[in-house]
Amino acid sequence: MDAPAIVFSFAPIQDYQRDRTRRIRAVPNPAAPHTVSTSGSLGTNATDYCIAHHFLEGAEAAAHAREIDTFNWYDTNPNVNASALSTLTAVGPRIILAPDPDRLPRSPISETPYYVLGPDTIAAPPELRELATAAYVTGVQNGFARLLADHAVVVCLLRHKQLGDTLDSWTISRLPGTVYCDHVREPVVLARDLIHEAGHNWLNDALNATACKISDNVTFYSPWKKTNRPAFGFLHACFAFPLTMIYTARVLHETSGELHRFLATYLDQQRELLAPTAADHARALALITAPELQDRMHVIHREALSL
Repeated sequence: MDAPAIVFSFAPIQDYQRDRTRRIRAVPNPAAPHTVSTSGSLGTNATDYCIAHHFLEGAEAAAHAREIDTFNWYDTNPNVNASALSTLTAVGPRIILAPDPDRLPRSPISETPYYVLGPDTIAAPPELRELATAAYVTGVQNGFARLLADHAVVVCLLRHKQLGDTLDSWTISRLPGTVYCDHVREPVVLARDLIHEAGHNWLNDALNATACKISDNVTFYSPWKKTNRPAFGFLHACFAFPLTMIYTARVLHETSGELHRFLATYLDQQRELLAPTAADHARALALITAPELQDRMHVIHREALSL
């Protein structure tokens, strides 16, 4: 059974994305009719949803800063030049960027730096777009097509590091469908990290789509952070890391040499970290009030534990 493919086909998310996009598109002119896809968009609900959040974030920031020219650009470019920036991949057009990590803004909207599509945005250099394209192919071939299609639309490739270095990657809830990550110029490794971060985006959308509110008053020990974390963070870790385990186990036989050793070591490390979460995960899942979502999270955790 291709568990990820089954898990990520979740109708409430698609409904939520369409509704959220319509609401954002109505902000500049509430009286005007709005559809999910507008002329010049990349055409899918998930892409429209991601692009709409970049539009909203950029326009709001420009308005607060009284940057009139920038605000006017968003007003006349609601699709934030997405078509011109796109690169064709195995899951459709994606926007692959390489912003300077030392110049990424920070603000109260996020604990981590982030990047918003705007009038000065340019696509990543060809070699990085090729890297991302190859990573999408690897992800699709190993069962993660739907996840990557719907939750990794904009990819910001940050620092180039060496295999074995710590790779930083993250998402922010204000920009769903966007991933920020370091890279090692290995498509197999980049695919792993895209899957991990897309998993966070998926779970955020799933929680919103099912109106699940997880209490902050309950904590669980996280082996990854080596500390007690609120149920929300614990469940996110117990979802995103298992996804990378499932992917790594599937792709491992396709690799050799140093890359194979790196991925095998990673998988062994994740097995050790995940094993002690079994009992707590069952208790944390009881806080998820949507049975369909609860079942999907259980399937991923159980498959990773079996590796």
